[in-house]
Amino acid sequence: MQNIYIGDRGVMVEYLQLALNRARYDTPIDGIFAMDTCRQLKRFLHDNEKEGAGCYVDTLIWRQLIPYLRGYDSYGKMFSFDLVSDKVAYTSFLTDLIIEGLIKRYPFINSCNVGMSVMGKNISCIKLGQGEKEIFYNASFHANEWITTPVLLKFAQEYAKAYESGSSLYGADINELYEEYSLYLVPMVNPDGVNLVNGVLYNQTYFQQAKAIAENFPDIPFPSGWKANINGIDLNLQFPAGWEMAKEIKYEQGYTIPAPRDYVGQKPLSAPESKSIYDFTLSHDFRLIIAYHTQGEVIYWKYSDYEPENSQSIAEYFGKVSGYEVEETPLVSGYAGYKDWFIQQYDRPGYTIEVGLGINPIGMEQFNTIYEQNKEILVGGMTQIK
Repeated sequence: MQNIYIGDRGVMVEYLQLALNRARYDTPIDGIFAMDTCRQLKRFLHDNEKEGAGCYVDTLIWRQLIPYLRGYDSYGKMFSFDLVSDKVAYTSFLTDLIIEGLIKRYPFINSCNVGMSVMGKNISCIKLGQGEKEIFYNASFHANEWITTPVLLKFAQEYAKAYESGSSLYGADINELYEEYSLYLVPMVNPDGVNLVNGVLYNQTYFQQAKAIAENFPDIPFPSGWKANINGIDLNLQFPAGWEMAKEIKYEQGYTIPAPRDYVGQKPLSAPESKSIYDFTLSHDFRLIIAYHTQGEVIYWKYSDYEPENSQSIAEYFGKVSGYEVEETPLVSGYAGYKDWFIQQYDRPGYTIEVGLGINPIGMEQFNTIYEQNKEILVGGMTQIK
């Protein structure tokens, strides 16, 4: 954990402020460690008989705050707040705490480790349900598309709350879903890249490597324009489905070396994150997959001449419940993606869904709208399978 001090700004300050608010010490969540945050931190430490001056957060103080991010304390006491916040940016640090908290709060949730990133971060998976029909959703293949991570985390939270209470989930019978389907969620495929974009990549060797890569592409803002993994490989251009065609297209665009975006790598599946998702998929029998990206409010459903049975009708259903356009993938982006490979490999429905509007990274002010638009898609990925 990084120490933070008065005057600091950024995502870790947001997490401090979120924890204080959940502990009922109100302070604006603005990512600025100013005097109002300092005063509330002092109150928190004093009231809870903790050590610390209050205008900095070190490892010891983070230990006192982390329970308010993961939802339970060291004695196992559970807190009642929702774990998935709509106020802060997401990183692998917060994602891991939320997954830990969900599993503690809802013991029927299972988790697994799909693989590891370049920097050794776990690529974590959540499993909901115990049915024979397997479904897979993933998010944050691209670093600056991290807003897709809380979409899947919130859906896991809402699914678990509905199952625990026996209520319906967006009109679907939750008990039927749980018994008929096994839903796998990977909320953050690219943890290193997300951490870079959101300013919590503390390993200076990797940070300087990424900065040097970005300097070769001065028209792409750094780090906000970063989509790739930390080695400069675009993880959604790594799959053996027209990879050579993707290479030709991207080379013509100037992406011939590691880059913040659109570099296909030296060969398919050379990036550990993409290889992990590939191997994970091969080890399962997924009936349908959804890969979440940003932005444009559009659903892509087809790869090349493949048209899996019911895939277009499901896409049209997704478009109806979300208000998103349903389109075929543009030629310049139509190869070597995870969705493309899945359709080619299994001839089953696969979708890339682009959420949000504007310039990446999409801010959290759009999150609630994005979630409302997609919640029936997330249920429909199960209920629409024949």
